[in-house]
Amino acid sequence: MEVIIMIHRRKKVRKMRGSRTHGYGRVSQHRKSGQRGGYGRAGGHKHFWTYIVKYAPDYFGKHGFHRPPELVKAPYTINVGVLDQIADKLVSEGKAKIVNGVIKINLEDIEIEKLLGSGRVTHKFDITVDYATPKAIQKIESAGGTITVLNQPEEDESEFEEVNEE
Repeated sequence: MEVIIMIHRRKKVRKMRGSRTHGYGRVSQHRKSGQRGGYGRAGGHKHFWTYIVKYAPDYFGKHGFHRPPELVKAPYTINVGVLDQIADKLVSEGKAKIVNGVIKINLEDIEIEKLLGSGRVTHKFDITVDYATPKAIQKIESAGGTITVLNQPEEDESEFEEVNEE
């Protein structure tokens, strides 16, 4: 059986005993952060410019823009619970109709763009709206009503398809 003998090398600190600076030049050249070019991102526009170009090219400068808040339009929304509470008022004002015991409302007529799902539904509704949350649709349908969503984004079914291994 062959025995592998590890070579015992002297550590640099032992080797450099008596040499005052241990191979680092002047005394101050191995202290603090001067040897490594500064702390953190120091020198990014100077001596570490090649690092910035390679690994963080978007670090300096301005990129993109923010739309002014007055131009960003949030959709007008209403919860199904609130709609259920004001249903009688909408009928009396002529903004909704009762047909065969079902309250028929087009939410575009009262400038509502999205129907949200918070609250209880006690009336039967036939609602037409641009957007509706799945919870709102479920609550309206469980109360015996119907809902027509005009601009509902279709779910991407490709995410849920199983991959056939061949």
